[in-house]
Amino acid sequence: MSNLQRILILGTGPASIQLAVTLKDHLNCCIGITGRQSVRSASVFSALEESKGRIQVSIQNEKHQSLAGECYVDHVFKGYDTIDGKWDTLILAVTTDAYIDVLEQMKNDFIKQLKCIILISPTFGSNRLVTHYMRERNAAPELISFSTYLGDTRWMHEHPSNHVITTGVKKKVYICSTLYPSEQVSKLCQVYERLGVALEVMRSPLEAETRNISLYVHPPLFMNDFSLEAIFGASDIQKYIYKMYPEGPITQVLIREMRAQWQEIMNITDRLHIQGVNLLQFMTDDNYPVRLESISRQDIENFNQLQVIHQEYLLYIRYTSLLIDPFSEPDSEGKYFDFSAVPFRKTFMNREGELDIPRMPKEDYYRIKIIQGIARHLDVNCPTINQFITRYEAKLQEVADAHPDQRLSSAFSIQSFEEDIRMICTGLVSSRV
Repeated sequence: MSNLQRILILGTGPASIQLAVTLKDHLNCCIGITGRQSVRSASVFSALEESKGRIQVSIQNEKHQSLAGECYVDHVFKGYDTIDGKWDTLILAVTTDAYIDVLEQMKNDFIKQLKCIILISPTFGSNRLVTHYMRERNAAPELISFSTYLGDTRWMHEHPSNHVITTGVKKKVYICSTLYPSEQVSKLCQVYERLGVALEVMRSPLEAETRNISLYVHPPLFMNDFSLEAIFGASDIQKYIYKMYPEGPITQVLIREMRAQWQEIMNITDRLHIQGVNLLQFMTDDNYPVRLESISRQDIENFNQLQVIHQEYLLYIRYTSLLIDPFSEPDSEGKYFDFSAVPFRKTFMNREGELDIPRMPKEDYYRIKIIQGIARHLDVNCPTINQFITRYEAKLQEVADAHPDQRLSSAFSIQSFEEDIRMICTGLVSSRV
């Protein structure tokens, strides 16, 4: 019997609403939603209460019609400590750095009855982290890792509610379970196929977790002096994440660091006997394609075998080719859609009255610290990753020192994530003799 009959989704963000509608529609299951009590989640809980549990997903592009819909949530729990009833499967749709924090708020009896836990957007090592944590609580559910969430979903009217819009959908997502074969993975593959998303089953959860493009591009794009100034600085001049300098951070040096960091992650995966990623192929085939006039198929497929300077050249070409959407229709003046004009979000006052850091790079700090911890455990040298972290932490300290009287969110704390790294690395063995 499937364990996807009674599903509880953790988190009250837009992705949770999309997942609830999709699973209800395709699996005809009982769905619950829970989240921590906060100023933001209060708006969601209030909207759910007023609508008697109704949630709605709209789409931006008609070809994504299979993701649109509405349904009624069967159960809503305000606070992780209020969960009751029997549940087969838990879906963690919270940020990766919050996994252990939310699990710790749940009662032991609830944890022990779970048959399956699904990580929607984990980072490298998340499956091992949650598996280890569950073992320490004498629980051994099946643990499934996706590589990443299936698309881009946001609030319909820019504020938290019961209505979201999905603006983009990935062509391909990766998945792996701690069990093989897995009936749950088979069912999820069927669901994703109906959504028009290819779901590829990998050999290990760690391997699936390496297939998240954010691991490879976010640290170089955000953890450089230009981007950190755009996020934390006082200037009102808008800068853009994917544009070339001086409109954005992309320079010869940034591309060099992006390639170097990818190589350091490849050294880690090699040490673990995990199939690494062809970065250029992953970027073009699984994320955003470019025209073959810009980069040849041969260069894409042979990227890993090319010399360093050739790899850097191709990555630079890739970003310049995506300054506009090369597959959009030009207007009467021959202008294509300005694809790269994604603005940096600046630090902001959160609903708790604290100065806070946008999700990017806040989440990326956790991701890259975990990778650094794994690299140190395996004795893999990672100077580029170390440099990203040094830059970012120096900026956190600088901003904190400049705002002695300002309430700062916990995101400004310099952290080691030592306990998470310990749990991930316990039993993680290097292939080197």
